[in-house]
Amino acid sequence: MVSRPEISAAPDSSFHEGSPASITRIGWHGWPDCLLIQNGHVEAVIVPSIARVMQLRLSGDSEGVFWENRTLDGQLHPKAAHHSLVDQWLNFGGDKCWPAPQASWTLQQGRYWPPPVAFDRQPMEAIEAEGGIVLTSSIDPAFGIQIVRKVELVPGQPVMRVRTEFDKLAGSPVKVGVWTITEMREPERIAILLPAESKFANGYVRLMGAEPADLMIKGGLLSLARHHREVVKIGTDGTSMIWVGRSCVVRIDAEQGTGEFPDGGCVTQVYTNPDPMNYVELETNGPLVTMNIGDRIERTTIYTITPRTTADPQSEAIKAL
Repeated sequence: MVSRPEISAAPDSSFHEGSPASITRIGWHGWPDCLLIQNGHVEAVIVPSIARVMQLRLSGDSEGVFWENRTLDGQLHPKAAHHSLVDQWLNFGGDKCWPAPQASWTLQQGRYWPPPVAFDRQPMEAIEAEGGIVLTSSIDPAFGIQIVRKVELVPGQPVMRVRTEFDKLAGSPVKVGVWTITEMREPERIAILLPAESKFANGYVRLMGAEPADLMIKGGLLSLARHHREVVKIGTDGTSMIWVGRSCVVRIDAEQGTGEFPDGGCVTQVYTNPDPMNYVELETNGPLVTMNIGDRIERTTIYTITPRTTADPQSEAIKAL
């Protein structure tokens, strides 16, 4: 396995404003043939064998912002004999995509869980293209969809951009949307910027589990903490989410659009996991589209990281917006 190269504490002086990112093949926590993208401000690690953007961090940061399940280092999903067979799902962490809504999974693949195989439980091919990495899946046997994800760092900025495409290449028509799931480390605060006129009476809808911990809505900003004892999932029609960590802040922006969104109109969703696996999920949804063979839908999600500058997490969330 190739060892991870050392990253200096300051942005690499060899990078110039506007210069493309560099791409290096590395080993990562037991997985060979991974890819490290750097632009002098941020770096991202892609693990094609488990179809994930596994880490994102500021240059010089040894920790990163994405949650990684280190008990699964180097492992792969077990192969299933057929897509309708229920096999084990491993929660590696990182950033991935699924077809929305989850309610459609039973109809398409004959079960509610685990996720469709080509979306999450098979390797993806990774190639360098146009200054980034393109991940391409096999055709999912249940949905007839191939997933293509373009991962790139914006030159001269602490920003990662991920464009996710669904290409309908086989099978009967299916109504789906692009659903991006980003598992992140323990936050000090999570916030969502709500629209001026939310379609939800309380600014959000409860989708799963208990009410959010330490929920607050003030000045159009909904914020919450991770619930330590209960599963929590909420949805909103806001397009910007903020994760406030100990040393940095991440803003995730969903592409705006019109149409029918999953789960009653949710553009963004937040899931918080109880102890002892102390992670959260920040999720974005695209509108639902009935796809026929030859159709393509795509959505872009933007991740911006900045160093933390104040002690108050609520102030950090406001500043990020």
